[in-house]
Amino acid sequence: MSPINLKSEVAEEKTWKSIVIARVAGANIKVMRMDGAPYPDESHDYPEGLLVVDGQLNLRVGSEAIKVRAGEIYVVPVGVAHAVDPGSTGTLIVFDA
Repeated sequence: MSPINLKSEVAEEKTWKSIVIARVAGANIKVMRMDGAPYPDESHDYPEGLLVVDGQLNLRVGSEAIKVRAGEIYVVPVGVAHAVDPGSTGTLIVFDA
């Protein structure tokens, strides 16, 4: 397998549309582009890892605002509702089932 250029993978895609770039040990590795727009509440029956490659993710978990910066990862626990507040931009990697 060749190296994957994350920015190239999402350059032509709509924002907030994830692309599965690989599966490792049964988990999806997805990449998406953030454009500053908010994203509504969602929850999953699996934990979800959110790794910011560049930019910043303005995450809302319950009533708590959490800033996830480039080089940081946040793991959302199973069943916990989370949303994206306005102002999130850059490239995001998502690890999920």
